[in-house]
Amino acid sequence: MRAAGDDVGVEYVSRVPRPPLEGLIDDLYYLEGAPPYSRLILPAAPAPLLIVNVGMPFLIRAGTAVEAAEYVDGCVVTTPTRAWEFSYPPRTRSVGVHFKPWGLAPFLPMPAADLCDRPATVAQIWGQAAIAELRDRLTTADAPHEMLTLLEDELTRRLREIDGLDLVRQTSSAIAATGGAVPISDLGVAGRASSTYVARRFKAVIGVTPKRLARSYRFTSTVLAIDVAAPIDWADVAARAGYSDQAHFVHEFREFTGLTPTRYVEVRRRFLRDHPGHVLDGWPLPAD
Repeated sequence: MRAAGDDVGVEYVSRVPRPPLEGLIDDLYYLEGAPPYSRLILPAAPAPLLIVNVGMPFLIRAGTAVEAAEYVDGCVVTTPTRAWEFSYPPRTRSVGVHFKPWGLAPFLPMPAADLCDRPATVAQIWGQAAIAELRDRLTTADAPHEMLTLLEDELTRRLREIDGLDLVRQTSSAIAATGGAVPISDLGVAGRASSTYVARRFKAVIGVTPKRLARSYRFTSTVLAIDVAAPIDWADVAARAGYSDQAHFVHEFREFTGLTPTRYVEVRRRFLRDHPGHVLDGWPLPAD
C-alpha cells in the first residue's frame, strides 16, 4: 500500500488488488484533500478510470462538449481519444480505480465504445440504488484501507466474463510492451482471428481500435519521457518517437493534450514549481 501525507495538500492511499482483479486493475486508490488547482487537464491516455465520489460534486468537460457536466456520485471514463478537463471542489474525497486498458469492460453493462469521450455517472452504470448503498457504506468506513476493501469487494461481486477479453488483453499487452511502436500487422493476431473481429472486440472492450490504442501508448510514452526542466529539441523528440514529421507530432500533441508542445512545457513547469513532489504530479496539468 502506498500513501502520501497531508504535507502535499492531499492524502493519497493506493494498493494493488487481490485476485481475481489484479489482471484488470493497476491500483485502487483513496484521495482526500484540497486539489493543487481547481481545474486540471487530463491528457488522453490508455487508462480507463472509475471514481466513486463521497465528497462534494465535481465537473468534467470531455470530448467536444462546450460546457462541463456535474458528477455527484462519481464517474466512469473509458479510454479517451482526446484531452478532458476535471474540475475539483474546494475539498475532494473519493475512492477510485485505475484500470488496465481492457480492465473496465467486465464491469460495464454496455460496450466501452458507447462511453468513448462521454463519461458516465456511476449510477448510469450500476444503478442509482446500488451506488447510493455503496456510497453510504464508504462514508461510514473507519479508514481509507477499509474503503478500498469495500470497493474491491464490490468490483469482485460485479465481475463478469467478456467475449474476446483474453485476445484483447494479449494484443494490448504487446502494444504496451513496445510503447505503441509496433505495427498492428506485426502482432500476429491474424492467425487467431480476423482483423474485423479484433477491431470489433477492441471497440467493445477498450472503446477504441488497436491502431488508436497504439497511438495513445506511443504518445504517452513519448511525452512522459520528456525532461521539461531541460532544453527540448522537438524535431528530435518527434523523430525518435517514430512520427513521420514534426507537424504530425504537433497535431497529435494538440489532440491528446489540448495544448501545443510549448504550452505543455509551460504548464508542466508551473506544476513542478508550484507543487514540487505533489502526489498528482506527472500527468494532470493545471488548466487555470
